[in-house]
Amino acid sequence: MHTLPTVLVLCTGNSCRSQMAEVILNYDLAGLVRAVSAGTKPQPKVADGAIAALKNAGLPTEGLYPKDAEIFLDTDIALVVTVCDNAKETCPIFPRPVPRIHCPFHDPHGEPLESFLAVRDDIRTRLVAAVRDALKI
Repeated sequence: MHTLPTVLVLCTGNSCRSQMAEVILNYDLAGLVRAVSAGTKPQPKVADGAIAALKNAGLPTEGLYPKDAEIFLDTDIALVVTVCDNAKETCPIFPRPVPRIHCPFHDPHGEPLESFLAVRDDIRTRLVAAVRDALKI
């Protein structure tokens, strides 16, 4: 059985950008990657605006919850993607070398739904292409 390469999307709170990125990568690159997300300081829950933005695009939101990056330290990660500057600076050290890319996005937390929609679309445009390029898929 073929194992898909795992892409770990890191943000600080794992409540917005990284959650949207996880869902979008799993949807748009289905069968090519397995995306997971985590935070360096996870928040208690996924932002309502992130859930609404994903649902607005017909994307699945079941089972989303903030996770600590440390739970993935022993996972075979093919690529780490940081989506905020803070996560880039505080990214955990993995036991073996892991390729990394930094693809920052605006933090819409506390802003109207329109901001979440714009970030969702930006993630879909820039991050999917960046992951394809980084993994040569």
